[in-house]
Amino acid sequence: MPRFVVEADGGSRGNPGPAGYGSVVLDPVTGETLAERAEYIGVATNNVAEYKGLIAGLRAARELDPDAAVLVRMDSKLVVEQMSGRWKIKHPGMKPLAAEAATILPRAQVTYEWIPREKNKHADRLANEAMDAGKRGGQWEPSDSTAALDASAARALAAPPAGPPGDAAKGAAAVRAALASSSRTPVPAGPSAPADTGADTGADTAGTLFAVPPPAAAAPTVGWGPDMGAPATFVLLRHGETALTPQKRFSGSGGSDPELSPAGRRQAAAVAGSLAARGTVQTVISSPLRRCRETAQAVADRLGLTVTVEEGLREVDFGAWEGLTFAEVQERFPDDLQAWLDSPEAAPTGGGESFASATRRVAATRDRLLAAHAGRTVLLVSHVTPVKILVRLALGAPPEALFRMELSAASLSAVAYYADGNASVRLLNDTSHLR
Repeated sequence: MPRFVVEADGGSRGNPGPAGYGSVVLDPVTGETLAERAEYIGVATNNVAEYKGLIAGLRAARELDPDAAVLVRMDSKLVVEQMSGRWKIKHPGMKPLAAEAATILPRAQVTYEWIPREKNKHADRLANEAMDAGKRGGQWEPSDSTAALDASAARALAAPPAGPPGDAAKGAAAVRAALASSSRTPVPAGPSAPADTGADTGADTAGTLFAVPPPAAAAPTVGWGPDMGAPATFVLLRHGETALTPQKRFSGSGGSDPELSPAGRRQAAAVAGSLAARGTVQTVISSPLRRCRETAQAVADRLGLTVTVEEGLREVDFGAWEGLTFAEVQERFPDDLQAWLDSPEAAPTGGGESFASATRRVAATRDRLLAAHAGRTVLLVSHVTPVKILVRLALGAPPEALFRMELSAASLSAVAYYADGNASVRLLNDTSHLR
Protein backbone atom coordinates (compact mmCIF):
# COMPACT_ATOMS: atom_id res chain seq x y z
CA MET A 1 0.00 0.00 0.00
CA PRO A 2 1.35 3.50 -0.81
CA ARG A 3 2.37 5.68 2.10
CA PHE A 4 0.72 8.73 0.49
CA VAL A 5 -1.86 9.50 -2.17
CA VAL A 6 -1.31 12.69 -4.15
CA GLU A 7 -4.26 14.17 -6.02
CA ALA A 8 -3.54 17.11 -8.30
CA ASP A 9 -5.38 19.27 -10.80
CA GLY A 10 -4.92 22.45 -12.76
CA GLY A 11 -7.10 24.73 -14.80
CA SER A 12 -7.01 27.68 -17.14
CA ARG A 13 -9.88 30.06 -17.66
CA GLY A 14 -9.30 30.62 -21.35
CA ASN A 15 -6.73 27.95 -22.25
CA PRO A 16 -4.46 29.80 -22.34
CA GLY A 17 -5.77 32.19 -19.73
CA PRO A 18 -5.55 32.91 -15.99
CA ALA A 19 -4.43 29.59 -14.55
CA GLY A 20 -3.83 27.88 -11.23
CA TYR A 21 -3.26 24.48 -9.71
CA GLY A 22 -4.20 22.56 -6.60
CA SER A 23 -2.65 19.51 -4.94
CA VAL A 24 -3.48 17.50 -1.86
CA VAL A 25 -1.58 14.74 -0.06
CA LEU A 26 -3.83 12.16 1.57
CA ASP A 27 -3.44 9.29 3.98
CA PRO A 28 -4.55 6.25 1.91
CA VAL A 29 -5.99 4.51 4.99
CA THR A 30 -8.03 7.28 6.57
CA GLY A 31 -8.45 9.61 3.60
CA GLU A 32 -7.29 12.48 5.79
CA THR A 33 -5.61 15.55 4.34
CA LEU A 34 -1.90 15.70 5.14
CA ALA A 35 -0.88 18.69 3.04
CA GLU A 36 -2.40 21.13 0.57
CA ARG A 37 -0.76 23.20 -2.14
CA ALA A 38 -2.31 25.74 -4.50
CA GLU A 39 -0.95 28.60 -6.57
CA TYR A 40 -2.05 31.11 -9.17
CA ILE A 41 0.50 30.90 -12.01
CA GLY A 42 -0.61 33.68 -14.34
CA VAL A 43 -1.54 33.03 -17.95
CA ALA A 44 -0.99 29.40 -18.95
CA THR A 45 -2.72 26.41 -20.54
CA ASN A 46 -4.64 23.69 -18.74
CA ASN A 47 -1.87 21.17 -19.32
CA VAL A 48 0.83 23.43 -17.90
CA ALA A 49 -1.32 24.02 -14.82
CA GLU A 50 -1.90 20.28 -14.42
CA TYR A 51 1.82 19.54 -14.56
CA LYS A 52 2.49 22.34 -12.07
CA GLY A 53 -0.07 20.77 -9.74
CA LEU A 54 1.64 17.40 -10.06
CA ILE A 55 5.04 18.91 -9.25
CA ALA A 56 3.68 20.70 -6.19
CA GLY A 57 1.97 17.56 -4.94
CA LEU A 58 5.08 15.41 -5.32
CA ARG A 59 7.16 18.00 -3.51
CA ALA A 60 4.67 18.11 -0.66
CA ALA A 61 4.83 14.31 -0.36
CA ARG A 62 8.61 14.42 -0.36
CA GLU A 63 8.59 16.96 2.45
CA LEU A 64 6.49 14.59 4.54
CA ASP A 65 8.66 11.55 3.85
CA PRO A 66 11.28 11.41 1.06
CA ASP A 67 11.30 7.61 1.19
CA ALA A 68 7.54 7.17 0.90
CA ALA A 69 5.78 5.27 -1.87
CA VAL A 70 3.34 7.62 -3.58
CA LEU A 71 0.25 6.96 -5.67
CA VAL A 72 -0.58 9.95 -7.88
CA ARG A 73 -4.22 10.22 -8.92
CA MET A 74 -5.22 12.78 -11.56
CA ASP A 75 -8.11 13.28 -13.95
CA SER A 76 -5.71 14.37 -16.72
CA LYS A 77 -5.27 11.35 -18.96
CA LEU A 78 -2.51 13.22 -20.74
CA VAL A 79 -0.34 13.71 -17.63
CA VAL A 80 -0.98 10.23 -16.25
CA GLU A 81 -0.14 8.48 -19.52
CA GLN A 82 2.91 10.63 -20.22
CA MET A 83 4.35 10.26 -16.72
CA SER A 84 3.67 6.51 -16.83
CA GLY A 85 5.72 6.30 -20.01
CA ARG A 86 2.91 5.04 -22.22
CA TRP A 87 2.48 8.24 -24.25
CA LYS A 88 5.25 10.25 -25.87
CA ILE A 89 5.65 13.86 -24.81
CA LYS A 90 5.52 15.73 -28.10
CA HIS A 91 4.74 19.27 -27.00
CA PRO A 92 7.95 21.18 -26.22
CA GLY A 93 6.31 23.07 -23.36
CA MET A 94 5.49 19.85 -21.51
CA LYS A 95 8.91 18.19 -21.72
CA PRO A 96 10.71 20.28 -19.06
CA LEU A 97 7.73 20.04 -16.71
CA ALA A 98 7.56 16.27 -17.03
CA ALA A 99 11.32 16.04 -16.50
CA GLU A 100 11.07 18.15 -13.36
CA ALA A 101 8.25 15.99 -11.98
CA ALA A 102 10.26 12.84 -12.66
CA THR A 103 13.22 14.04 -10.57
CA ILE A 104 11.34 14.88 -7.36
CA LEU A 105 11.12 11.27 -6.15
CA PRO A 106 12.77 8.11 -7.48
CA ARG A 107 10.74 6.61 -10.29
CA ALA A 108 10.26 3.33 -8.42
CA GLN A 109 8.48 5.16 -5.57
CA VAL A 110 5.77 6.77 -7.72
CA THR A 111 2.86 5.20 -9.56
CA TYR A 112 0.12 6.96 -11.52
CA GLU A 113 -3.61 6.35 -11.78
CA TRP A 114 -6.27 8.12 -13.82
CA ILE A 115 -9.50 8.99 -12.00
CA PRO A 116 -12.72 10.64 -13.25
CA ARG A 117 -12.88 14.35 -12.67
CA GLU A 118 -15.74 14.01 -10.21
CA LYS A 119 -13.41 12.07 -7.91
CA ASN A 120 -10.77 14.79 -7.97
CA LYS A 121 -12.89 17.49 -6.34
CA HIS A 122 -10.46 18.41 -3.56
CA ALA A 123 -7.63 19.33 -5.93
CA ASP A 124 -10.13 20.92 -8.30
CA ARG A 125 -11.43 23.13 -5.49
CA LEU A 126 -7.91 24.22 -4.59
CA ALA A 127 -7.16 25.09 -8.20
CA ASN A 128 -10.29 27.20 -8.38
CA GLU A 129 -9.41 28.94 -5.11
CA ALA A 130 -5.97 29.73 -6.53
CA MET A 131 -7.46 31.19 -9.70
CA ASP A 132 -9.97 33.20 -7.67
CA ALA A 133 -7.13 34.57 -5.56
CA GLY A 134 -5.23 35.52 -8.70
CA LYS A 135 -8.28 37.33 -10.00
CA ARG A 136 -8.25 39.40 -6.80
CA GLY A 137 -4.58 40.20 -7.35
CA GLY A 138 -3.20 37.91 -4.66
CA GLN A 139 -2.16 34.34 -3.99
CA TRP A 140 -3.95 31.42 -2.39
CA GLU A 141 -3.66 31.26 1.41
CA PRO A 142 -4.68 28.24 3.50
CA SER A 143 -7.63 29.46 5.54
CA ASP A 144 -8.45 27.57 8.75
CA SER A 145 -6.55 24.63 7.31
CA THR A 146 -5.66 21.56 9.34
CA ALA A 147 -2.86 20.66 6.93
CA ALA A 148 -0.12 21.43 9.46
CA LEU A 149 -1.75 19.26 12.14
CA ASP A 150 -2.33 16.48 9.62
CA ALA A 151 1.28 16.65 8.39
CA SER A 152 2.57 16.30 11.93
CA ALA A 153 0.31 13.33 12.39
CA ALA A 154 1.61 11.77 9.18
CA ARG A 155 5.20 12.12 10.38
CA ALA A 156 4.20 10.45 13.63
CA LEU A 157 2.71 7.56 11.68
CA ALA A 158 5.77 7.30 9.46
CA ALA A 159 8.16 7.20 12.43
CA PRO A 160 6.34 5.85 15.55
CA PRO A 161 8.18 6.18 18.84
CA ALA A 162 10.60 3.43 19.84
CA GLY A 163 9.28 0.84 22.25
CA PRO A 164 7.35 -2.40 22.34
CA PRO A 165 5.08 -3.10 19.34
CA GLY A 166 2.04 -2.55 21.51
CA ASP A 167 3.17 1.00 22.28
CA ALA A 168 3.65 1.74 18.60
CA ALA A 169 0.17 0.47 17.80
CA LYS A 170 -1.28 2.62 20.59
CA GLY A 171 0.61 5.63 19.25
CA ALA A 172 -0.72 5.08 15.73
CA ALA A 173 -4.24 4.65 17.08
CA ALA A 174 -3.90 7.89 19.00
CA VAL A 175 -2.74 9.71 15.89
CA ARG A 176 -5.65 8.36 13.87
CA ALA A 177 -8.03 9.41 16.62
CA ALA A 178 -6.55 12.90 16.51
CA LEU A 179 -7.00 12.99 12.76
CA ALA A 180 -10.59 11.81 13.07
CA SER A 181 -11.38 14.57 15.53
CA SER A 182 -9.96 17.35 13.36
CA SER A 183 -12.38 19.85 11.86
CA ARG A 184 -11.68 18.85 8.27
CA THR A 185 -14.13 16.46 6.69
CA PRO A 186 -12.26 13.32 5.56
CA VAL A 187 -11.74 13.03 1.82
CA PRO A 188 -12.05 9.42 0.63
CA ALA A 189 -8.91 8.41 -1.25
CA GLY A 190 -10.18 5.21 -2.84
CA PRO A 191 -12.54 4.47 -5.70
CA SER A 192 -15.49 4.35 -3.32
CA ALA A 193 -15.52 8.13 -3.04
CA PRO A 194 -19.01 9.41 -3.84
CA ALA A 195 -19.25 10.91 -7.30
CA ASP A 196 -20.52 14.43 -7.72
CA THR A 197 -23.18 14.39 -10.43
CA GLY A 198 -22.58 17.97 -11.42
CA ALA A 199 -21.39 18.81 -14.88
CA ASP A 200 -17.73 19.38 -13.91
CA THR A 201 -15.59 21.40 -16.28
CA GLY A 202 -11.98 21.26 -15.66
CA ALA A 203 -11.13 23.40 -12.71
CA ASP A 204 -14.32 25.46 -12.99
CA THR A 205 -17.39 24.30 -11.05
CA ALA A 206 -19.94 26.42 -12.91
CA GLY A 207 -22.93 24.53 -14.27
CA THR A 208 -23.73 22.14 -11.41
CA LEU A 209 -27.35 23.36 -11.33
CA PHE A 210 -28.28 20.93 -14.05
CA ALA A 211 -26.78 17.89 -12.26
CA VAL A 212 -25.69 16.32 -15.52
CA PRO A 213 -23.50 13.21 -15.47
CA PRO A 214 -20.41 13.97 -17.59
CA PRO A 215 -19.07 11.62 -20.23
CA ALA A 216 -16.55 8.98 -19.20
CA ALA A 217 -14.35 11.83 -18.02
CA ALA A 218 -16.15 15.10 -18.06
CA ALA A 219 -15.33 18.50 -18.36
CA PRO A 220 -14.48 19.96 -21.38
CA THR A 221 -11.38 22.00 -21.99
CA VAL A 222 -9.10 21.63 -24.96
CA GLY A 223 -6.16 19.25 -24.66
CA TRP A 224 -3.10 18.34 -26.73
CA GLY A 225 -4.69 16.33 -29.52
CA PRO A 226 -1.56 14.72 -31.03
CA ASP A 227 -0.90 12.80 -27.83
CA MET A 228 -4.46 11.52 -27.51
CA GLY A 229 -5.32 10.18 -30.92
CA ALA A 230 -8.23 11.24 -33.12
CA PRO A 231 -11.12 12.74 -31.16
CA ALA A 232 -14.76 11.91 -31.70
CA THR A 233 -16.13 14.99 -33.46
CA PHE A 234 -19.79 15.93 -33.42
CA VAL A 235 -20.68 18.37 -36.19
CA LEU A 236 -23.85 20.04 -34.90
CA LEU A 237 -26.32 21.23 -37.53
CA ARG A 238 -29.52 23.04 -36.70
CA HIS A 239 -32.29 22.20 -39.18
CA GLY A 240 -33.28 24.60 -41.94
CA GLU A 241 -36.09 27.09 -41.62
CA THR A 242 -39.77 26.19 -41.31
CA ALA A 243 -42.68 28.58 -41.69
CA LEU A 244 -42.47 29.23 -37.94
CA THR A 245 -38.75 30.08 -37.83
CA PRO A 246 -38.81 33.66 -39.22
CA GLN A 247 -41.75 34.45 -36.92
CA LYS A 248 -39.70 33.28 -33.91
CA ARG A 249 -42.47 31.03 -32.62
CA PHE A 250 -41.90 28.27 -30.07
CA SER A 251 -41.59 25.09 -32.09
CA GLY A 252 -40.72 22.03 -30.04
CA SER A 253 -41.43 18.33 -30.04
CA GLY A 254 -45.01 18.81 -28.85
CA GLY A 255 -46.19 21.02 -31.68
CA SER A 256 -47.26 20.57 -35.29
CA ASP A 257 -43.96 19.05 -36.49
CA PRO A 258 -43.66 21.44 -39.46
CA GLU A 259 -41.77 20.65 -42.66
CA LEU A 260 -38.98 22.75 -44.12
CA SER A 261 -40.06 25.89 -45.91
CA PRO A 262 -38.71 26.64 -49.43
CA ALA A 263 -36.01 28.74 -47.76
CA GLY A 264 -35.24 25.87 -45.40
CA ARG A 265 -34.85 23.43 -48.28
CA ARG A 266 -32.43 25.82 -49.99
CA GLN A 267 -30.47 26.08 -46.73
CA ALA A 268 -30.35 22.30 -46.37
CA ALA A 269 -29.05 21.92 -49.94
CA ALA A 270 -26.42 24.60 -49.41
CA VAL A 271 -25.11 23.15 -46.16
CA ALA A 272 -25.11 19.70 -47.78
CA GLY A 273 -22.84 21.05 -50.49
CA SER A 274 -20.57 22.67 -47.92
CA LEU A 275 -20.21 19.45 -45.92
CA ALA A 276 -19.69 17.40 -49.08
CA ALA A 277 -16.84 19.72 -50.06
CA ARG A 278 -15.19 19.16 -46.68
CA GLY A 279 -15.60 15.41 -46.97
CA THR A 280 -15.11 14.67 -43.28
CA VAL A 281 -18.55 13.50 -42.13
CA GLN A 282 -18.77 9.72 -41.78
CA THR A 283 -22.18 9.26 -40.16
CA VAL A 284 -25.45 11.24 -40.21
CA ILE A 285 -27.77 11.13 -37.17
CA SER A 286 -31.00 13.11 -36.89
CA SER A 287 -33.69 14.13 -34.46
CA PRO A 288 -36.96 12.29 -35.21
CA LEU A 289 -38.78 15.54 -36.03
CA ARG A 290 -39.59 16.16 -39.68
CA ARG A 291 -37.60 19.36 -40.19
CA CYS A 292 -34.43 17.66 -38.98
CA ARG A 293 -34.98 14.46 -40.96
CA GLU A 294 -35.47 16.50 -44.14
CA THR A 295 -32.30 18.50 -43.48
CA ALA A 296 -30.34 15.36 -42.63
CA GLN A 297 -31.56 13.55 -45.72
CA ALA A 298 -30.40 16.40 -47.96
CA VAL A 299 -26.92 16.06 -46.50
CA ALA A 300 -26.90 12.26 -46.50
CA ASP A 301 -27.93 12.17 -50.18
CA ARG A 302 -24.93 14.35 -51.09
CA LEU A 303 -22.56 12.25 -49.00
CA GLY A 304 -23.91 8.86 -50.03
CA LEU A 305 -24.84 8.00 -46.46
CA THR A 306 -27.99 6.89 -44.67
CA VAL A 307 -29.76 8.76 -41.86
CA THR A 308 -30.06 7.23 -38.39
CA VAL A 309 -32.79 8.68 -36.17
CA GLU A 310 -31.91 9.39 -32.53
CA GLU A 311 -34.79 10.18 -30.17
CA GLY A 312 -32.50 11.95 -27.69
CA LEU A 313 -31.83 14.75 -30.20
CA ARG A 314 -35.45 15.94 -30.30
CA GLU A 315 -36.34 19.49 -29.34
CA VAL A 316 -37.81 20.40 -25.96
CA ASP A 317 -41.58 20.06 -25.63
CA PHE A 318 -42.84 23.61 -25.05
CA GLY A 319 -46.27 22.48 -23.86
CA ALA A 320 -48.97 25.14 -24.15
CA TRP A 321 -46.43 27.57 -25.63
CA GLU A 322 -46.09 25.64 -28.89
CA GLY A 323 -46.73 27.89 -31.88
CA LEU A 324 -46.75 31.11 -29.81
CA THR A 325 -44.29 33.98 -29.94
CA PHE A 326 -42.39 35.06 -26.85
CA ALA A 327 -44.63 38.12 -26.55
CA GLU A 328 -47.76 35.98 -26.71
CA VAL A 329 -46.45 33.64 -24.02
CA GLN A 330 -45.54 36.63 -21.86
CA GLU A 331 -49.08 37.97 -22.20
CA ARG A 332 -50.87 34.66 -21.52
CA PHE A 333 -48.55 32.93 -19.05
CA PRO A 334 -46.41 35.66 -17.44
CA ASP A 335 -45.70 33.84 -14.17
CA ASP A 336 -44.80 30.54 -15.86
CA LEU A 337 -42.55 32.32 -18.34
CA GLN A 338 -40.70 34.18 -15.60
CA ALA A 339 -40.19 30.96 -13.64
CA TRP A 340 -38.82 29.33 -16.81
CA LEU A 341 -36.39 32.20 -17.31
CA ASP A 342 -35.30 32.07 -13.67
CA SER A 343 -34.69 28.34 -13.23
CA PRO A 344 -33.68 25.44 -15.51
CA GLU A 345 -35.92 23.23 -13.37
CA ALA A 346 -39.08 25.10 -14.42
CA ALA A 347 -41.07 23.63 -17.30
CA PRO A 348 -43.27 25.41 -19.85
CA THR A 349 -46.99 25.58 -19.11
CA GLY A 350 -49.01 22.46 -19.72
CA GLY A 351 -46.50 19.68 -19.10
CA GLY A 352 -43.58 20.87 -21.18
CA GLU A 353 -39.98 19.75 -20.66
CA SER A 354 -37.63 21.78 -18.44
CA PHE A 355 -34.10 22.65 -19.53
CA ALA A 356 -32.79 20.56 -16.64
CA SER A 357 -34.62 17.49 -17.91
CA ALA A 358 -33.56 18.18 -21.49
CA THR A 359 -29.95 18.53 -20.42
CA ARG A 360 -29.97 15.15 -18.71
CA ARG A 361 -31.50 13.63 -21.84
CA VAL A 362 -29.02 15.27 -24.20
CA ALA A 363 -26.03 14.43 -21.99
CA ALA A 364 -27.05 10.77 -21.90
CA THR A 365 -27.44 10.81 -25.69
CA ARG A 366 -24.01 12.41 -26.06
CA ASP A 367 -22.38 9.73 -23.91
CA ARG A 368 -24.07 6.92 -25.81
CA LEU A 369 -23.06 8.34 -29.19
CA LEU A 370 -19.49 8.98 -28.06
CA ALA A 371 -19.16 5.35 -27.01
CA ALA A 372 -20.50 4.18 -30.37
CA HIS A 373 -18.48 6.54 -32.59
CA ALA A 374 -15.05 6.91 -30.99
CA GLY A 375 -12.57 8.63 -33.30
CA ARG A 376 -15.20 9.38 -35.97
CA THR A 377 -16.79 12.54 -37.35
CA VAL A 378 -20.55 12.43 -36.91
CA LEU A 379 -23.15 14.92 -38.12
CA LEU A 380 -25.91 15.48 -35.56
CA VAL A 381 -28.92 17.26 -37.06
CA SER A 382 -30.95 18.70 -34.23
CA HIS A 383 -32.63 21.83 -32.84
CA VAL A 384 -31.79 25.03 -31.02
CA THR A 385 -31.97 23.64 -27.48
CA PRO A 386 -30.04 20.35 -27.88
CA VAL A 387 -27.27 22.06 -29.88
CA LYS A 388 -26.96 24.84 -27.31
CA ILE A 389 -26.86 22.28 -24.50
CA LEU A 390 -24.02 20.34 -26.16
CA VAL A 391 -22.04 23.53 -26.69
CA ARG A 392 -22.75 24.75 -23.15
CA LEU A 393 -21.58 21.50 -21.59
CA ALA A 394 -18.44 21.42 -23.73
CA LEU A 395 -17.57 24.99 -22.72
CA GLY A 396 -18.44 24.47 -19.06
CA ALA A 397 -20.75 27.49 -19.21
CA PRO A 398 -23.48 28.00 -16.58
CA PRO A 399 -27.13 27.13 -17.33
CA GLU A 400 -28.10 30.73 -18.05
CA ALA A 401 -25.73 30.65 -21.03
CA LEU A 402 -28.53 28.98 -23.00
CA PHE A 403 -30.27 32.36 -23.12
CA ARG A 404 -27.10 34.08 -24.34
CA MET A 405 -26.53 32.06 -27.50
CA GLU A 406 -28.05 32.75 -30.89
CA LEU A 407 -28.25 29.78 -33.23
CA SER A 408 -29.36 30.51 -36.77
CA ALA A 409 -31.24 28.03 -38.93
CA ALA A 410 -28.90 25.64 -40.79
CA SER A 411 -25.91 26.88 -38.79
CA LEU A 412 -22.97 24.62 -37.99
CA SER A 413 -20.98 24.12 -34.81
CA ALA A 414 -18.59 21.32 -33.86
CA VAL A 415 -17.34 19.74 -30.66
CA ALA A 416 -14.27 17.49 -30.63
CA TYR A 417 -14.16 15.10 -27.65
CA TYR A 418 -10.68 13.87 -26.71
CA ALA A 419 -9.61 10.67 -25.00
CA ASP A 420 -8.90 12.39 -21.68
CA GLY A 421 -12.41 13.84 -21.45
CA ASN A 422 -11.48 17.30 -22.72
CA ALA A 423 -13.45 18.98 -25.49
CA SER A 424 -12.85 21.72 -28.05
CA VAL A 425 -15.64 23.82 -29.57
CA ARG A 426 -15.71 25.35 -33.05
CA LEU A 427 -18.54 27.70 -34.03
CA LEU A 428 -19.78 28.73 -37.49
CA ASN A 429 -23.01 30.65 -37.09
CA ASP A 430 -23.05 32.89 -40.19
CA THR A 431 -25.60 31.45 -42.60
CA SER A 432 -25.96 34.42 -44.92
CA HIS A 433 -24.35 32.35 -47.71
CA LEU A 434 -27.13 29.75 -47.36
CA ARG A 435 -29.96 32.04 -48.46
